[in-house]
Amino acid sequence: MGGDEVKLLGAWPSPYVLRARIALNIKSVDYEFLEEKFGSKSDLLLKSNPVHKKIPVLIHGDRPICESLIIVEYIDQVWPSGPSLLPSDPYDRAIARFWAAYADQWFSSAIVVLYEDDGEKAAAAVEEAKKGLSLFDEALVKCSKGQNFFGGDRMGYLDIALGSLLSWIKVIQILRNVSLIDESTTPNLFRWAPRFAADHAVKDVFPDIHKHLEFAKFLVARTKAQP
Repeated sequence: MGGDEVKLLGAWPSPYVLRARIALNIKSVDYEFLEEKFGSKSDLLLKSNPVHKKIPVLIHGDRPICESLIIVEYIDQVWPSGPSLLPSDPYDRAIARFWAAYADQWFSSAIVVLYEDDGEKAAAAVEEAKKGLSLFDEALVKCSKGQNFFGGDRMGYLDIALGSLLSWIKVIQILRNVSLIDESTTPNLFRWAPRFAADHAVKDVFPDIHKHLEFAKFLVARTKAQP
């Protein structure tokens, strides 16, 4: 089963697609990346994910798997010979899943900072985003057990879940001139972030910041132009 052909439907700016790419790289799985064009949906995407009609979709053989965190868990189970992504201990595994789900919840609210023009609302969104990252900073200490990653001595499930958002966090910081991850307020995340981005499984698929900034500017302008 693990030897079947693997394809991934996605787009480079998506942090959710990035999760799947990192997991596949950690497991040393050869796959074909099929880039979806922004603003359109291919027939293969609509066929493979008829419910949500969105990326990422992992196609293993002829079977599609949808939703980024589900895809990461699937990769971990189907290719067990590579490094494990989820902790082996049931409690640690549950904690990793909890924080990964919170990462999605946090990002949905944090991305508001990029689009909000009202100064008061934008400031409130920034403070809320900082509070969430402070919680992650504390969680890193507990989950890592004193090592370099949420997963311990190597990158794991929660590293992938939160690390996939780092490029967007940097974009928000630059375009909105705010500090979300810094040495004074989130010292553990501040040290963890460059380690994550430099990992061999990440560095070749992590978005180029200049390209990402231009895409974000386009996206904000496009959104604000809509009635």
